[in-house]
Amino acid sequence: MMFFGEFEYRIDEKGRVPLPPKFRRLLEDGVVLTPGPDACIVIYPIAEWEKMANSLSSNGSLAPSKLRRLKRAIFSTAFNTKIDRQGRIALPVPLRRYAGIESDIVLAGVNNYLEMWSRERWESEKSISQEQTWQIIESMEK
Repeated sequence: MMFFGEFEYRIDEKGRVPLPPKFRRLLEDGVVLTPGPDACIVIYPIAEWEKMANSLSSNGSLAPSKLRRLKRAIFSTAFNTKIDRQGRIALPVPLRRYAGIESDIVLAGVNNYLEMWSRERWESEKSISQEQTWQIIESMEK
């Protein structure tokens, strides 16, 4: 499963947003929405969410107290949802507030998950990411 590309949408009056048609079949089992680390919403397919959850459960490198805090932060802010017949998902208000999303959004494919951004924040993040891409690639080559 691989997600790539950039897609612009508008949230409807009921707080729903469509997912790109080419990805809907990959997401038909449902998705998990979580706050992303960069003020976006991360959209995990169920299978990817389960992989991430399992890796946390078997993580022996963190102290138990840190692992508990990490699990609380990740799982208490997650929302499980299904795609409706029109290919839309409902966006929970706490996540919309967190990501600064009001109406216009951009969905960005990020390999094994999607990110949802407010259009304004995406333009800023995209600019920074593109500016730093070659520097990051060159540092990987060393």
